[in-house]
Amino acid sequence: MEVPLFKADLSPEDKKAVLEVLDRGYLSNGPKLIDFEKKISDYTGAPYAIGTNSGTSALHLAVKALGLKEGDEVITSSFSFIASSNCLLMEGVKPVFVDIDEKTYNLNHNLIEKKINSKTKAILPIDLLGHPVDMDEILKISKKYCLPVLEDSCEALGSKYKGEIVGKKSTVATFGFFPNKQITTGEGGMIITSDNNIAKLCKSLRAHGRNDLDDWLYHDKLGYNYKLDEMSAALGASQMNRIEEILENRKSVANKYMKKIANLEEIILPYEEDYSDRSWFAFVITLKKNKRSEVMDYLKKSKIGCRDYFAPIHLQSFYKEKFGYKEGDLPITEEISKKTLALPFWGSMNDNEIDYVVKKLKEGLKNGSF
Repeated sequence: MEVPLFKADLSPEDKKAVLEVLDRGYLSNGPKLIDFEKKISDYTGAPYAIGTNSGTSALHLAVKALGLKEGDEVITSSFSFIASSNCLLMEGVKPVFVDIDEKTYNLNHNLIEKKINSKTKAILPIDLLGHPVDMDEILKISKKYCLPVLEDSCEALGSKYKGEIVGKKSTVATFGFFPNKQITTGEGGMIITSDNNIAKLCKSLRAHGRNDLDDWLYHDKLGYNYKLDEMSAALGASQMNRIEEILENRKSVANKYMKKIANLEEIILPYEEDYSDRSWFAFVITLKKNKRSEVMDYLKKSKIGCRDYFAPIHLQSFYKEKFGYKEGDLPITEEISKKTLALPFWGSMNDNEIDYVVKKLKEGLKNGSF
């Protein structure tokens, strides 16, 4: 049996929605993007939703819309996909990393204030692997120091913090729709906000800096081509029609994993705070001992997709060279990053596939001499 790391769960209705766009021939700047944005707005409760061609471009536009510029600093986490920090570097903004919580692996809000100085202009928390950050605690700091919050929810569409969909509480938030996400548009992203000025600026910047006159040849600022095409928007809108079913299916797969490996002493299961109702982006376990390479090798030989989530951003070569980061700067991040392992995960994963992964994981743990 061969089990990939992830698959996109696409229905006949999803495929039909894309084909209808192709048949109509209206491939960009059309009604499907408006429809998709409205569905995200209605679902999250945010008044404004702005579609983009990737989660990374959504983050970049959010950075621009907040007015962050060269010389500014933003407090964030190093335990993330690199886009959450690269979006800052694109504008000359320095990411200032704080260590993570040893249970949730999210940014440790208790360490934020120690890093705040006159150059600090925002806080960028990440809802890592779908687990919400403790937003109330972050907002207390945000209010105290008058700092906007850019929430990277690219892995957390549908996650709830104290019963409320993530993203709405922050100044601006972003979602991503890569094929391994809760819903996918192939590539694609979305910005949500309650701030009309941020929304207007993001809409302008994604379309080359187009002015408010709705004339596509006139521009009053430097912008980008970050628009989401109609085929992708149609795919996203179709999946939003069954978002609760998608999330429930993913939760069911995660729960099956949890039950089948709960008795393995060699691993730590994904943790969840009482305030969290996680939308499952990936299923990531933590090995108690640093034998990940041996286990991964065994799984790969068994034709099972797996990956180490995530490599610390501050120890990637470009960041080390530019900022002088070194091992030991973020001890919890560095320790956890050596032991996390993503197993195959998607919503329509069947019991045979799950059982095969669990069987080979147990064999790999045994062969790794734990």
